[in-house]
Amino acid sequence: MTQDWNALPDNEFRSYLSDFVRSHCNPSLRFPKQKLKLTQVRDWWRSLFEAGLLAPVWPQEFGGMGLNAGKALIYLEAMEGSGAPRLPDQGIINLGPLLIKYGTDWQKDFYLPKILSGQHIWCQGYSEPSAGSDLASLRTSAVPQGNDYVVNGQKIWTSWASDATHIFTLVRTDPAAKKQAGISFLLIELNQPGVKVRPIQTLMGQADFSEIFFDEALTSKDNLVGALNGGWAMAKALLGFERIWAGSPRQARAMLLQLEAFVRSSGKAQDAAVLDSVTKLQFDVADLESTYSRFVGMASRGEPIGADVSILKVWATETCQRISEFLVELCGDLASTQGDVHFDGGVVDPTTPFLDSRSFTIYGGSSEIQRNILARNVLNLPT
Repeated sequence: MTQDWNALPDNEFRSYLSDFVRSHCNPSLRFPKQKLKLTQVRDWWRSLFEAGLLAPVWPQEFGGMGLNAGKALIYLEAMEGSGAPRLPDQGIINLGPLLIKYGTDWQKDFYLPKILSGQHIWCQGYSEPSAGSDLASLRTSAVPQGNDYVVNGQKIWTSWASDATHIFTLVRTDPAAKKQAGISFLLIELNQPGVKVRPIQTLMGQADFSEIFFDEALTSKDNLVGALNGGWAMAKALLGFERIWAGSPRQARAMLLQLEAFVRSSGKAQDAAVLDSVTKLQFDVADLESTYSRFVGMASRGEPIGADVSILKVWATETCQRISEFLVELCGDLASTQGDVHFDGGVVDPTTPFLDSRSFTIYGGSSEIQRNILARNVLNLPT
């Protein structure tokens, strides 16, 4: 019998999730400071999958929990508050909803179960060396050959690629068409001749990103999502999902918890100016949670995500940066090195979240791009 999660009282649902994390997630994995590798979280993934807790907003008919907006926010709060690590979840949060809405019956039947089971791990291939903010200028090509497409080109800044088995990507299928009109959305297996993944080390000292090179790589025409040369519509739909999840309050809340703990343990809670700044940041996170809940509700109901979702990504990422910057300011000399630093009141690591948050306002569309989208498409301002 399918569990009706939305019928559970909020407190009971929150307690169930928190207890599940404590019971099934290895304590060494909880509250990680950096992204963990697939090998580290594989058992945790399996536990969530077997319990039916892996895809909170997917409809239940496709193996998700079917949560409404309110319950989805509680899910996020409970997982974050219990320290559950993030999974390599591009397939769950981005590709899955796209296939559910636009995919063929074969694509849904073949790919969705493998996404949930973790048999397929996905990464996103959008940006290229000459096509970042101007994504429509991408040059990676896909040429038909029999029942396949032959893919050549390069993608860059690809998160999770080192763990991924597959990539969903934008390719140019009509070089003669206008930039946005000649692009298609393809699914490609990475473990094949003609595909090379090269990690890129970040400021955090991790290889979170990768370059991916395609040299006569093949993918079946069955792996075309949406219409041929209709990839721009797929891209906009997926970016709507991506900006919802990029606007999640998860990271901001985690940073706020660290800030609040330091303020209490260091004795700075006696400083009225410090408390004033902390309170403003608490309200920022509360506003973010409210806005996030609204967009999650739209996504869970299958409603189109408009250009106004850009405000969520801007607010979430810049809130994270404000919190991390204030923590560094309060910590002073304690923030001179990365990693745990002991002080009279306990332990703090202000530098890791500060460095980590530098990229937040760049990936998934920079804040400048998001503001331009809002100006043109929401506020109707002149270009």
